[in-house]
Amino acid sequence: MIPAYYTHNSRFLIAVDCIILGFRHKELHLLLTRRPVEPLKNEWSLMGGFMDEKESLNEAAEKILYRYTRQRNIYMEQVGAYGEVNRDTGDRVISVAFFALVKMENFDTSLARQFDARWTHINELPRLVFDHNQMVQDALKLLRYKVSTEPVIFNFFEKRFTLPALQDLYEAIFQMPLDKRNFRKKLTTMNLLDKLEMKEKESSKRGAFYYSFNQKKFARYLAQGKRFSL
Repeated sequence: MIPAYYTHNSRFLIAVDCIILGFRHKELHLLLTRRPVEPLKNEWSLMGGFMDEKESLNEAAEKILYRYTRQRNIYMEQVGAYGEVNRDTGDRVISVAFFALVKMENFDTSLARQFDARWTHINELPRLVFDHNQMVQDALKLLRYKVSTEPVIFNFFEKRFTLPALQDLYEAIFQMPLDKRNFRKKLTTMNLLDKLEMKEKESSKRGAFYYSFNQKKFARYLAQGKRFSL
């Protein structure tokens, strides 16, 4: 039996919306879909859905991410809660937003057709439903903070990357050019990367060596009382 204290108070729908970000061709992209239901049917929207009664917010986000990307163990962070009274014209809905970093090279393109979705350049976003544009802006602000203070940027890559690609990604996130020499000096000083023997040769004739992020080095780095700063 539910106590009267609970039954005498209003109940709301809780939604989870995901800002799904990927990196390709030197640019940051956001995965959008056409909203399948009214209100605002066929308008551009973030990927989302309602939270089930027996799942946590994180579980709901993981469910949505897997549904739209078929990828597991995706790095994600809660951005915030959005609860303006009239934010959703369909009903009283409180939404909790997460951003997620996916590897675009592993994305199943058939899913885009299935969900009428597309990857959109972060600087060319259309008007989104409800307050989704605000969610994106808040997510980017949080991402920039995280990238500066934690090694989350490496979650965009599948184990290996080149230093030019890493700098391109950093510039895409912060929307500003970086001095190549200073950027690499920071990486060298922290000594958290392992240089691999393989080269990426599609971007230039000389090619660029691949690197990987060393989690054990990072653990030792933190144990020494040092902070990640990029």
